[in-house]
Amino acid sequence: VVVTKNVCSYLLWWELFSFLVEKIMSLLKQLQADMITAMKNRDKETLAVVRMLKASVQNAQIEGGHDLTPDEEVAVMSREYKQRKESLEEFQKAGRQDLIDKTNNELKVVEKYMPKQLSADDVKKIVTETVQQVGAASMKDFGKVMGAVMPKVKGQADGKLVNQTVKETLSNL
Repeated sequence: VVVTKNVCSYLLWWELFSFLVEKIMSLLKQLQADMITAMKNRDKETLAVVRMLKASVQNAQIEGGHDLTPDEEVAVMSREYKQRKESLEEFQKAGRQDLIDKTNNELKVVEKYMPKQLSADDVKKIVTETVQQVGAASMKDFGKVMGAVMPKVKGQADGKLVNQTVKETLSNL
């Protein structure tokens, strides 16, 4: 009876552990699973983007010498997203519709791995609160405000949007 009780406890523990592992799947495992899905669906565009993202994450792991933390994973995905956003702007300036479409599709794939992005109103609210907390009175406090806001919106808002919002808020003081 004692052996059966220990085995049952172990099995329950193992089921809980397995469930948690599935729920907290690392980004690398998620990318691998999505890569296999894209292969099965013969979705070449998604497959190419997922492969690039996976390579970026693996390169970051190699550079760091350890498995990435969730914050580091978000940083890698943010960097990839930003690169594609900048490319999109350049392609729009050049009028290259073929590359604009391709980059927009890539952005949609990258967005799946990013945390939910804050709206402009949410960013403005955070900036306003931070300006009050820091006690900023003019544009001279720009660096102080940016230093306090960026950790709050890390990975959830574009740096250009935050920069612009801080400038607008400080200029209206």
